[in-house]
Amino acid sequence: MDHVRRRAFRLLTVLVTTAAVGSLLPAAAVYAAGTTASVFAVGLNNPRGLAFDEGGNLYVAEGGRGGATTTTSSDCEQVAFPIGPYSGAFNASISKITRNGIRTVVASGLPSSQTGPIAGSLVSGVASVVVKDDNELFAMTSGAGCSHGLKGTSNSILRVRRDGTTTVVADLSGFLKAHPVANPDNNAVTGDFEPDGTWYSMVSTGDSFYAVEPNHQELDRITSAGVVSRVVDFSIYFPGNTDWRGPTALARRDGSLYIGTLTPFPLVAGAAQIFKVNPETGSFTVFASGLTSVVGLAFDEHGAIYVLETNAAAGFPGPGNGRVVKIKGSERTVIVGGLNVPTAMAFGPDGKLYISVNGFGAPPGAGQIVRVEVPGED
Repeated sequence: MDHVRRRAFRLLTVLVTTAAVGSLLPAAAVYAAGTTASVFAVGLNNPRGLAFDEGGNLYVAEGGRGGATTTTSSDCEQVAFPIGPYSGAFNASISKITRNGIRTVVASGLPSSQTGPIAGSLVSGVASVVVKDDNELFAMTSGAGCSHGLKGTSNSILRVRRDGTTTVVADLSGFLKAHPVANPDNNAVTGDFEPDGTWYSMVSTGDSFYAVEPNHQELDRITSAGVVSRVVDFSIYFPGNTDWRGPTALARRDGSLYIGTLTPFPLVAGAAQIFKVNPETGSFTVFASGLTSVVGLAFDEHGAIYVLETNAAAGFPGPGNGRVVKIKGSERTVIVGGLNVPTAMAFGPDGKLYISVNGFGAPPGAGQIVRVEVPGED
């Protein structure tokens, strides 16, 4: 596996695409005492970020199915082979799932794109969703952009109206192109630079959003008026060409932001970290280390942080290696393991943990949401 494949966030290897997607919770799964897990929702297309509204309804960002529309170097800068060239279509969506598991699509026809076939034809579309006051829904896209095969589009933060139509709050692709990071992984031979980015997670606080983009290694603030500014350029501290650490997971608590990282493939077990960031100054410290391929973070009501690892084993990702680790002080507990390519998670108002699985490399409609009842505090 060459450098390009090792760097690319979305290249979870062909092993993932051949996973037994119907077996999300295998008999060999690991559970903490008192933990139970079940499949809550099915039929999703590459599910990613999750958010709940005030009524307990779950919103799921879906990557979609990709497509065949392409662009060329005469249109725009392309993503290097073998990750690119990309192709795409407009079939990403957002689903709403009620507390009793009834699913409806609340927004559809959004940009969806896929990597080149050698890289697994892995799909991205809607990456993250946020529900603000009065159940106002916002989404962040990752599958848009000319470099992703969809000329005339941009990765964006979108406001989702109740009729399913959307309006652009902020042009994220445009910000990346106008404000490059200090040390991108843009080596013409070995890099995997993505001009439109591979945006992954966002949260809201007050009138602003915060979003992370792993390929360029940055944390950004987006105001409700659509003004984007960079909070942290992680490439200053971890140069993309030599020490890439892609910020993927994002959570907030008590005025601080917590960011989990992905590291290059083949994975080194324990190489990933969680940073605690002051969003006002951009200063950060290492909050937790010794983790692997972090793609999700969530706090429970007692202040424990739950960490979603898409692949907890060293080497190249494979099916059934995802898990959730609870960190409370110096104690670490594996809550559930044996998950197939988990991509995001969130606590529901019922106190249960909801996890997107089969989030990359699975056939259309194979994505699911797993619901985990976690042990209570002693």
